[in-house]
Amino acid sequence: MSSWKSLLLRIGDKCPDYANSSDFKDHIETCFGVLRRELEHSANDILKFLIECAEQLPHKIPFYGTVIGLINLEDEDFVKKLLESTQNNFQDALDSGNCNRIRTLLRFLTVMMCSKVLQPSSLVVVFETLLSSAATTVDEEKGNPSWQARADFYIQCILSCLPWGGAELTEQVPEEVERVMVGIEAYLSIRRHGSDAGLSFFEDDDDSEKGNGHKDFLEDLWGRIQVLSSNGWKLDSVPRPHLSFEAQLVAGKSHEFGPINCPDQPTQPSTNSAISYGKQKHEAELRYPQRIRRLNIFPASKTEDLQPIDRFIVEEYLLDVLFYFNGCRKECASFMVGLHVPFRYEHLMAETIFSQILMLPHPPFKPIYYTLVIIDLCKALPGAFPAVVAGAVRALFEKIADLDMECRTRLILWFSHHLSNFQFIWPWEEWAYVLDLPKWAPQRVFVQEVLEREVRLSYWDKVKQSIENAPGLEALLPPKGGPNFKFSGGDSGELHALSVELSNLVKGRAAAREMIVWIEENVFPVHGLELTLKVVVQTFLDIGSKSFTHLITVLERYGQVIAKICSDQDKQVMLIAEVDSFWKNNAQWAAIAIDRMMGYRLLSNLAIVRWVFSPENIEQFHLSDRPWEILRNAVSKTYNRICDLRKEISSLKKGILSAEEAAAKAKMELETAELKLSLVDGEPVLGENPVRLKRLKSYAEKAKEEETSIRESLEAKEALLARALDENEALFLSLYKNFSTVLNERLPDASRAGTLQELKSIYADSMAIDIEESSEMDVDNENGKPKKKSQSNGGKMGVYNLGEKEQWCLSTLGYLKAFSRQYASEIWPHIDKLDAQVLTDEMHPLFRKAVYCGLRRSMNGV
Repeated sequence: MSSWKSLLLRIGDKCPDYANSSDFKDHIETCFGVLRRELEHSANDILKFLIECAEQLPHKIPFYGTVIGLINLEDEDFVKKLLESTQNNFQDALDSGNCNRIRTLLRFLTVMMCSKVLQPSSLVVVFETLLSSAATTVDEEKGNPSWQARADFYIQCILSCLPWGGAELTEQVPEEVERVMVGIEAYLSIRRHGSDAGLSFFEDDDDSEKGNGHKDFLEDLWGRIQVLSSNGWKLDSVPRPHLSFEAQLVAGKSHEFGPINCPDQPTQPSTNSAISYGKQKHEAELRYPQRIRRLNIFPASKTEDLQPIDRFIVEEYLLDVLFYFNGCRKECASFMVGLHVPFRYEHLMAETIFSQILMLPHPPFKPIYYTLVIIDLCKALPGAFPAVVAGAVRALFEKIADLDMECRTRLILWFSHHLSNFQFIWPWEEWAYVLDLPKWAPQRVFVQEVLEREVRLSYWDKVKQSIENAPGLEALLPPKGGPNFKFSGGDSGELHALSVELSNLVKGRAAAREMIVWIEENVFPVHGLELTLKVVVQTFLDIGSKSFTHLITVLERYGQVIAKICSDQDKQVMLIAEVDSFWKNNAQWAAIAIDRMMGYRLLSNLAIVRWVFSPENIEQFHLSDRPWEILRNAVSKTYNRICDLRKEISSLKKGILSAEEAAAKAKMELETAELKLSLVDGEPVLGENPVRLKRLKSYAEKAKEEETSIRESLEAKEALLARALDENEALFLSLYKNFSTVLNERLPDASRAGTLQELKSIYADSMAIDIEESSEMDVDNENGKPKKKSQSNGGKMGVYNLGEKEQWCLSTLGYLKAFSRQYASEIWPHIDKLDAQVLTDEMHPLFRKAVYCGLRRSMNGV
């Protein structure tokens, strides 16, 4: 890499390129000096690279803005071209809805205004363009309020720029800035108050309906900006290197910024119904998601020295680094610990990363990325960050009963993986008290699930050794035993002999057809379907239990045998039950085997749903993640098939366009060649080389064949997609009907439990009565009178103040909401059928609320 590129990338860092100097002024002068020499013969490269740096290292934008300001003093034409390129990039970002690019480029413009490169009035025009678009969008008559997510994003972009340039704007164009602020205030007064319903980390009853003075994210940011404005725009978290060069920069010529246009909002649907509004609102929120969702883990005292705006700015820095360094974990950790802020921010860093891991409906990146970043941060800050992470885990564990079910699952997966990278070391004795809690208490279930996941990542004895300081927790470890093969000898007698014979057929590499004939002649007529299925499935699983490769090999070779026996849904449910029985001591292998069988089309997703909601599984919905993992895998596999087909169809459509162009070009070349045929003495004479003409005909024919082939592939894929979408509709209808059946059987009457808080209080109230009527000696230790109204913590006294039935309802409702939220994009197209068949007015309000929250759909129909 050339030296000037390295200097631009490393500006503001302690690194050899700057002789490890931490003086930002030296960095800027050094970088500017080198760039000035290079501009003569590398101007285009420098221009492009400067904009790329600003877009992808946005936490360093103040340094780039100052360098550009110094360049402006010597080469105005270069800076004009840079502004033109920035304008083009900004317009492209607006047109494509590239949120990160819009946000960072607007910050870049603000900083260039501070360095006298851009006229303040031009920046205000950009702000007002965004503000006008936002105001029009939320206008009931002129706009389309369902797209408020985009309008809110535009306003957030304006507000988020003010910490970087509010002081300069207020000094240079105070009236215009005031006009923008008044416009934002007017916008906030007409927009709908945002709700975190369905996306909050913790179950907060009635959050979707309440006002209660609770600020949504945009209102909160507006409040922070107002505080900053009243403090004279003074803050510590934004470096202001341009002030060191103010005497020089003031002599530069400020340039205008070309006009930009916000894309038109989608038109309102012709039927202005709640469903149409909900579908468009969902689409808008997918395109313009809220970037920051705060997770307050630590007490305010950990960040009490910060101004309100400082938290927002540090979150912006951290999320920028996480976004642009996805895939470069070590660089990511290095930049995260080296932010240009004059205060400690480890606790804020931990909260920000955990907010991303637990972000609903989906984290921006795969959870493994955040896991690796946390590991690298622990290594980069060994004296501080590991303790902060441990503190975050303890704080979340205390609130685990109120944590959203999806977040709870992600926390379990992250924590077990994290511990596997640190020799599974954890002070388990602190949590030994969970053994005194009921088996359904969330804290106890959390510890149990973490230990089970640890065993998957290591082995049983290693995990047992890691909890030696709390030996009682061994009771929560999964069983150590391996497969539960029913025909290993002993009492099985004749069935054992059949299993051995079947095993010998496999070892002899008998063909699937031969095996089917053997079963139909020797096993099925004598023993019937159920025992035949048991012998075949148990034997195949026993052979496949040696390794994942063995399992795949057996299923590939003899899947037809299983398919022949389990030809309908009822038999497939029996097949799943047999797999679960064989792997009853190993949840991971049970999930893998069922998932693979679904992959080979031996099991349908509907059969899996039926099995998950069978009586034996229903009873453990609140005690184990085992049935939920299998259900998640089944729904995800169905969803992934649809996604893959959509990608293939999109690719084929592009292929058709290319093939059409190729065919048209080949045809034109052939026709042009044929026109050169001439007549001499009444006989045609080739004006072209006959060999070339023949070759052109061949090209034209092949191009046409290629186009036809792609069209046929497209038709086939579209037919598969239509079938997959029908299957998907059937899957979700089945899923919701099963949820409604089991919940209706167990939920208390709506008059007693119309809200989650009422559901939680039913058991507490009944226990309070029992305690009043009984002597102290009669009170069961597990279910004693709750010491407080909140169910957020079982406490360290061996008490959990929710009954099993209530906990079952809470857990199952939590999973219902999680499925609705995760697959909302696939559910919305079928919402009419769902409303007609499941979400009827007679449905329990808690059921409807769980689904509506997951879909981000308002309960009151707007």
